Amino acid sequence: MLTQVPLLIAQAAGGDHDAGVRHVAQISARLAYATMCATLCWGVLIATGWANKLSGRQGLRNSHMVLATMALTFGSLHAVAFTLLRLDAFTSLQLLVPFADGGLFRHALGILGLEVMLTVAVTAGLRKKVYYRKWLRLHQLAYVAVAVTVVHSWFGAVANGTLAVVWLAGLTILIPTATIAVARFLPPHVLVKLGMLEPEPGFEPEPDGAGGAALDISVDNERCHRYGICQAEAPGLFQLVDDERLRYERRPPPEQFANARAAARACPMRAIELRERVR
Repeated sequence: MLTQVPLLIAQAAGGDHDAGVRHVAQISARLAYATMCATLCWGVLIATGWANKLSGRQGLRNSHMVLATMALTFGSLHAVAFTLLRLDAFTSLQLLVPFADGGLFRHALGILGLEVMLTVAVTAGLRKKVYYRKWLRLHQLAYVAVAVTVVHSWFGAVANGTLAVVWLAGLTILIPTATIAVARFLPPHVLVKLGMLEPEPGFEPEPDGAGGAALDISVDNERCHRYGICQAEAPGLFQLVDDERLRYERRPPPEQFANARAAARACPMRAIELRERVR
């Protein structure tokens, strides 16, 4: 009985404080969840050219970075809040290293997800100093980080008894996010069949390979900002070399016409122009 007195005194002293800190942690977690999903959705819409088509504006990548910064800020606030608790506070080691000092699995998922997203954010500023293909592989880990963080959020909701909120709001946000993320990796002809992309006329070869339309590619160097999205869409046609010059195939073969159209559509600066010519 006497051994429980110090614990009861500590709980009385830190109860209101810890309740406030946990409330801040919950709010920041929900804001991080929402802005994280918005960041992924908006990034996909920009990369595919859908955002430009919807808004009629070019160069929307800054808005993607703003959303990403907000998501990382709220996520970091959520993590730091647990170090401010008076009872069962997280140490710096527990906050940075998964499973440190008996850390739980759901905490480890959150730590991994946040650290990967922070790494992606830092390397985004170093894109021009890193070989593009390596940077792209690292940037694509953001999809994995989002998935890991979503699982962390759901486990946390179960542990904290707030699953009803996640079912209502979290699932509503998650479904369109997952749909758009999957659509990002589907080939253009599949998106056309699904009605998510309008078919574009021309540039298809004749069945016998003779005659018909051919395609010329040109890039406006004044508009091109070397984002490298064209290389992601059509690596066989576009390539950013080490000195940040863009090399591209001016007359692609017929089997690359669809990829060329996808690259032109995805370019946020609308720097790629396709011209039809008669063979």
